[in-house]
Amino acid sequence: MQMILASTSPRRRQLLTEAGYAFRAVAPKIDESTIPRTAATVRGYAEELAAAKARSVAPDFRDALVIGADTLCDLDGQVIGKAADARTAEQITRVLFSKPHLVITGLALIGLSRGIEIICSEVTTVYPRRLTESQIATHVAGGGWEGKAGAYAIQEVGDAFVERIEGSFTNVMGMPMELLQRLLADL
Repeated sequence: MQMILASTSPRRRQLLTEAGYAFRAVAPKIDESTIPRTAATVRGYAEELAAAKARSVAPDFRDALVIGADTLCDLDGQVIGKAADARTAEQITRVLFSKPHLVITGLALIGLSRGIEIICSEVTTVYPRRLTESQIATHVAGGGWEGKAGAYAIQEVGDAFVERIEGSFTNVMGMPMELLQRLLADL
């Protein structure tokens, strides 16, 4: 069965490629900001967004397995998504790196011709280091926050920003590979 990744994320493409999957990446046909949030939790919202992405692409690839994913940060129940600009990235960085937060990736697998629809998520707890003003300024000026939930990429900030994590490292990168591999093995 052909695999379609409903994402333009370079990190998701990288993780799937490194795991040896053959797939085609297709941009979802949605504007995330227009997807109404009906879920009561951040986890549920991440799942809604992942499902919306996969569903937007699935009709064009009825015989394929379409994978949608969406990563959000949860700080005390508050959704922390992508920063729109440098000022917002600085605010997010200050807040997120003040105490532990959750990184949640919603995952949706849809195969229309086979009647497959799996929607789930993975949660990882990130324990940050307290950042200095200089670290925050350098991070924001470097632009590494652009297009990333929580305004950071763990593979780029590493030990300088993160003391430890509990859960999947690849989940924090944007694709919970352990979960995905289990789901694919069960199909």
